[in-house]
Amino acid sequence: MTDFLSAYSIQNWLESCPQGYLEKTRFGHLEGEKEPELILENETLLEDTIRTTVQLVVGERCALAASSGLINCAPDHPSKRFLATQTLDEARHVEIFTQRLYDLGVKKSQLESVLDQYANPNLVKFAEVLLEKVDKGDFVAGVVGQNIVLEGMAFTVFEMLHAVSEPMNPKFAHTLEGTIADERRHVGFGENRIGSLIKENPEKKPEIEKMQKDMTYFMLATFAQQFAEGRRGMEEARRLTAEAGGEAAAPPTWKGVDLEDPEEMEAVLADSVLKEFKIRLGRIGIEYQTPDAR
Repeated sequence: MTDFLSAYSIQNWLESCPQGYLEKTRFGHLEGEKEPELILENETLLEDTIRTTVQLVVGERCALAASSGLINCAPDHPSKRFLATQTLDEARHVEIFTQRLYDLGVKKSQLESVLDQYANPNLVKFAEVLLEKVDKGDFVAGVVGQNIVLEGMAFTVFEMLHAVSEPMNPKFAHTLEGTIADERRHVGFGENRIGSLIKENPEKKPEIEKMQKDMTYFMLATFAQQFAEGRRGMEEARRLTAEAGGEAAAPPTWKGVDLEDPEEMEAVLADSVLKEFKIRLGRIGIEYQTPDAR
């Protein structure tokens, strides 16, 4: 318990996060960094970027609701304190991705209508499955859904977006670096805390596996729809590169795949997330459940 207390204490959070990798940042990035003019001046790229950012806001609003809702039903004070720090992390994520929408030209008065317009319905259903457990005060299922499934997905998505953004958009890449560090800590808590609770409550396994199965279905459906809708933006980016003339820069890569084809990107992202799910679920004694076709 001593290692748990120190690793997930508020003091450790202060030293590693606000006094550590977030120091001297503003909304997650360096002062003065801006979105590339190429995005701001091209209608297709701008819409695609707004759509992507909306999904991040929707996901992080779910994470904020889940982490804050789990505090009161946590069975011990170290878990309550960690979830308090995670709640602030998630609130920060909501804020920085919302600020990105403002940086992309979304007016504050239009925020909720833009979120409603672009929010992926499968992602909304993904969130509903998790928040149903949280609303019932089910700590074990809630932490598996939040810190293993949702955070595991977010961690991998952020890694891929970072690889895409790093060559051309340092502002967004820097923003993602802090969120990746946060998610790594959140997933670690889920693995370290929940394994012992599942051993103490083996009767909860079927319910948790059903939740994971449903969340995974909606996650994969979200990926499929997002990459299908993002194809136009990728084609526009390639067109602009060709029009600029000269030798085209090599496309960014992630996990050995060129990030320029939506189908390949969807495949490598889904494969990476599912591999991580299976490993992390196995560590806490849960067997991964493959979702049914619907």
